[in-house]
Amino acid sequence: MTESVILCIFCVLGGSMLAQWTAWRFRLPAIVLLFTLGLLYGPGLEILHPSAMIGAAFHPLVSLAVAMIVFEGGLALDFRQLRESGEGVVRLTLFALPINLILGSAAAHYIGGMGWGPAFLFGAIIVVTGPTVVLPLLRHAKLQPRVAAFLRWEAILNDPVGAILATLVLEVLLMRPDEGSGTFFGFILPHMLASAGLMMVLGFGAAWGMRWLWVRDMIPEVLKIPVLTTSALVLFVLGTLAMDGAGLMASTVFGMALVNLRIPGMAEIQRMKEALVVLIVSVLFVLLAADLQREELTHLSWSIGALTLAVLFLVRPVGILLATAKSNLSWAERIFVGWIAPRGIVAAAVAGIAGIRLQDAGYPGAGQVMPAVFAVIASTMILHGFSLRPLGRKLKLTLSDEPALAIVGASDWSTKLAIAVHKAGAPVLLVDNSSADLLRAQAAGVPILATEVLSEEGAESLEERPADYLICSTPDAIYNGLVCAHLAPHFGRQRVYQVSPGIARLDQYRGLSREARGKVLGEPSWNFTLLETLVREGWRFIALNVTPENRENIMHESSNLLPFLVLQSGISITVVSAEDASQPQLDSGFIVIALTPPDYSEEDFSHPNTHQVGA
Repeated sequence: MTESVILCIFCVLGGSMLAQWTAWRFRLPAIVLLFTLGLLYGPGLEILHPSAMIGAAFHPLVSLAVAMIVFEGGLALDFRQLRESGEGVVRLTLFALPINLILGSAAAHYIGGMGWGPAFLFGAIIVVTGPTVVLPLLRHAKLQPRVAAFLRWEAILNDPVGAILATLVLEVLLMRPDEGSGTFFGFILPHMLASAGLMMVLGFGAAWGMRWLWVRDMIPEVLKIPVLTTSALVLFVLGTLAMDGAGLMASTVFGMALVNLRIPGMAEIQRMKEALVVLIVSVLFVLLAADLQREELTHLSWSIGALTLAVLFLVRPVGILLATAKSNLSWAERIFVGWIAPRGIVAAAVAGIAGIRLQDAGYPGAGQVMPAVFAVIASTMILHGFSLRPLGRKLKLTLSDEPALAIVGASDWSTKLAIAVHKAGAPVLLVDNSSADLLRAQAAGVPILATEVLSEEGAESLEERPADYLICSTPDAIYNGLVCAHLAPHFGRQRVYQVSPGIARLDQYRGLSREARGKVLGEPSWNFTLLETLVREGWRFIALNVTPENRENIMHESSNLLPFLVLQSGISITVVSAEDASQPQLDSGFIVIALTPPDYSEEDFSHPNTHQVGA
């Protein structure tokens, strides 16, 4: 038994992290790889059967993990996003849900051959999109913020609502004939409304209590994440005891209230919890897919296949088009949201429990609910996972995939650097809190952003711009380090750079900690004063095309060049740094952005394609 558990842990953790890395490295949807891995472990090779290995605790543990996922999803629901996407969110969460319920139920009855009872249960389960699937897809899709907000809010808000709706349908179907409508309106419906309302109050109340303790310094830093995690799980348990589905609502409201109460330090904790949720989602998908058995897959039939196609190509698209009629959503947005609707773990969990109870009650066709829901989950994960980015690009709803550079600080030399990069054809954004300092770059056609990058507005503005690398180039070395440390989780710690604070301050023990600054731009001796002085003395930025003749000399110290960037048009940007283990690899067709002395001439490299930029 011990060996089987160890094997399970090894296969699940090792395989899921390998799948996540493979997805990141080759730009594939991680959810599809995780789901495939689980099917390989379970129905394929039959080396894992998690529910048999873990026992009765398996499904409660899955439920707690889902609560953590929706809690972290709630932390992403900032009400400020509703300024531009509010109408779309309302239509997707209020209008589309009942329309999809009716269309899905009708499809299950007329196409899937289910009785009306199981058909309504199926329709209630598939109305929601799963945050366990949608959120991982959004992390890698680079969608425009407005469209991403539509999918994020719909998935997180509709998930608990869908679970409660399925519970309501189930309770109605399981009522005895002698109970009648009096039981429904006198007990079932009031109980559900009261439970949902109570969970919303508890979620907001718990968040307000956390803020009260937080700002009075009554929780030590080491306990903040454990306390938040425990609170979310306790709220989930309390809600579940009151009513199935209410626990998910309580956890979601708790996370949503926390982020909108503007609690200091929440951003750092949110990033740590996001990393934890990536691990949880990875493990869950492998476990749940592995828990499927071969005999369960044999229940799939042609009618279920036809029903799945109807849900994919008829129910969801028509429901969204009707719900968003005469709204401010563009046709591209309506088509995109109408197609992208992957279902996740909550749908599978609800179908597994509700379908069995309905089947035990003797409803004809109830045995088709679970395989039909599974078919929708599997189909939407695979088809929507692989088509999300291509469809977004086709409809022009994605940010650019071309690597881009953001430069913070519009000094004389950094403005000329931005102009040089822009004229070399690479995307660049110049950021400064002074609009006046940005005028020269704006006149040269360089995209600009007038904001304080350490503000909430600045952070949101940067998220809307497709920047992949950051150079902080202000005269203040401490501010540069603060910006790099603050934005490192967004860009990646190896992609944030700052102008050198001086050789002495780079000392590994006595100097500025690498945790508190970015990688040094160029050489340690290239501090702000030096670069500003050189530009005032007439030094110029040039874009030098790499050729077989000059490739060996460009990066050589005797070349009298100060290389800053290596560009591969449309493919990559490399920022030169002395802290890298090796120099950038150069090949023909690459472009090097370098600072050259006033008397530098094209004949120095004997190449006609060298041209002066930004002088």
